[in-house]
Amino acid sequence: MLLLPLKKKGKNMRSYDRKNNELRPVTIERGFQPGADASVLIKMGNTHVLCAVTIEESVPPFLRDTGKGWITAEYGMLPCSTNSRMQREAAKGRSGRTYEIQRLIGRALRMMVNLDTIGERTLRVDCDVLNADGGTRTASITGAALAMKDAFAKLDAAGTLAMPALTPVAAISVGIVAGEARLDLDYGEDSSAEADANFVMTGDGRIIEAQSTAEGQPFSRAQFDQLLDLAEKGVAELLELWQ
Repeated sequence: MLLLPLKKKGKNMRSYDRKNNELRPVTIERGFQPGADASVLIKMGNTHVLCAVTIEESVPPFLRDTGKGWITAEYGMLPCSTNSRMQREAAKGRSGRTYEIQRLIGRALRMMVNLDTIGERTLRVDCDVLNADGGTRTASITGAALAMKDAFAKLDAAGTLAMPALTPVAAISVGIVAGEARLDLDYGEDSSAEADANFVMTGDGRIIEAQSTAEGQPFSRAQFDQLLDLAEKGVAELLELWQ
């Protein structure tokens, strides 16, 4: 599914010759990993993330005999997903950044559904970054939410679980670069931003999580509101993928 036409990068322009309020080209490929119960390869410009769901008919010990399900996530970047090879985390151990991101993904996905309605089963989501060019955590959430939707549809089709009510969820990065508020930062913009933020939001505009940081100097409430407005626009466009 293609949301925006692919454009080449012009001189002294944003990637894909975008305006400040435009997303990078977004595509998804469902069923990319046949061995998973559901999977989505999401591409946002040159950021590519494979999101795969495994359904387990059990829950962690703290939820046993409660009738309640669980959703959890793991996140990782492949060694050659950036310009220089990084060591596999399986060899060196997961970083604090990795734990932070996968907890964020898990929290966001648990907002999609009432866990009391899915039975004692766990949906385990793996988000693997194949190529990184900024916004990997937000692309992971957007792609993982779509894969979760497909996983529930699979349970429904099998007669195992009636399709539960789902709250559409998506996420996007925004920032202030060269004094301008911009939507969907690529790596070059993110690395030079005066302020950046990640927003996770629902289809009806509610905020699940807002992470914002000033890099050079504090930013104003008015600037934050600009970033929020851009995030709302970007999330609304990404949620068209749910149709």
